[in-house]
Amino acid sequence: MQSDSIISALLAYSPLEESDDQYRLDIISHIQQYRESWWQRGTLAGHVTASAWIVNREKNGVLFLHHRKLNKWLQPGGHLDDTDFSPAQGALREAIEETGIKNLSLLNWQSAPENPPIFDVDVHPIPARGDEPSHFHYDVRYEIALPTSDIEAVLISNESLGFRWFSLDEVSREHEPSLARMAKKTLLSA
Repeated sequence: MQSDSIISALLAYSPLEESDDQYRLDIISHIQQYRESWWQRGTLAGHVTASAWIVNREKNGVLFLHHRKLNKWLQPGGHLDDTDFSPAQGALREAIEETGIKNLSLLNWQSAPENPPIFDVDVHPIPARGDEPSHFHYDVRYEIALPTSDIEAVLISNESLGFRWFSLDEVSREHEPSLARMAKKTLLSA
C-alpha cells in the first residue's frame, strides 16, 4: 500500500467535528510512524482498517451488521489485506464480502479514481481477545452506493449475526458518536 496516497487523501479530508479532525491527525501520525506496516494486523499498537457506509438510494437509511465478536450494530468493514491497493479498495472488498451485495461501488470515486475521497475517520480501541492484545483501529471510512432499490438482497457472512437497515435520523440520535457523525454527514448532503 502506498503511504503517500492515503496521507494525501487524509490531508484533503474535511472533518465535520473537532473529534474527527483529531482522528485524521492520529491516523496520519500512525502511518508516518509505521510506513511499511500501518495496515498490517501484526502492528500490535494498532493498524489502519477500512469501513463502508452503505446508504440506501433515498439517502435516509444505512445498512448495519450485527458484529459477532463485538456484539454491536456496525457498518461493514475490517482489516486490510496485503492485496488491497488502498483502504478504499479494502472498504469495498469488505462490504461485498460481508453483505453479499456484488455490485457495490464507491461514491465520488470518479473525482479521484486512485484515491477516492474519504467520508469519515475514527480511532477506537479494540479489546484484547485470545492471544491478541488490546490495540487501536485507525478506521478510514468510505461512502458506498447501493446499486439497487432491493434493500433486502443482503447475504451476510459468518462474521455477523444479522443485518438491519436503520434510519439515518435514528442513528444520528441514538447511536454512538462516530456512527451518529456519519449519519449527520449523510443528512447534511441529502
